[in-house]
Amino acid sequence: MLSQYQHIQVSVDGSKEADLAFSKSVAIAKRNGATLEILHVIDTRSFQNVSSFDSAMVEQVSNDAKKKMEEYYARATKAGVKEVHFSIEFGSPKTIIAHDFPKKNGIDLIVIGATGLNAVERLLIGSVTEYVTRTANCDVLVCRTKENEDIAD
Repeated sequence: MLSQYQHIQVSVDGSKEADLAFSKSVAIAKRNGATLEILHVIDTRSFQNVSSFDSAMVEQVSNDAKKKMEEYYARATKAGVKEVHFSIEFGSPKTIIAHDFPKKNGIDLIVIGATGLNAVERLLIGSVTEYVTRTANCDVLVCRTKENEDIAD
């Protein structure tokens, strides 16, 4: 029996794989008449190594993320998704993507790219995608291939 998803979360980080996941999430949301939640997590660990914590740097990263999220929002609505929201969260991407955000928003499907931006982190502490697929309490779709349809361009 096929599930009909109602609350879809797509996690984006600016990578090609995340963009692929976004396109597929748009197609799934349209097909199911679902709400699409676009999520970007700013990893606060990246600011811990800055000797003098610069709030201007955090503000710049936040502004860049907001601009990118607005672009994703526009693409999803233009493609015909009726209900779209975006969120920018701060903290551990693994925990927020797999547990905190889905619980808070009643997510029944997480769509995520096979890999993200940071290959070094993947080698040292493990893939966010691997963690999400192993520990999330809802279905997870890991995107590896290009969407056949030209949906969210």
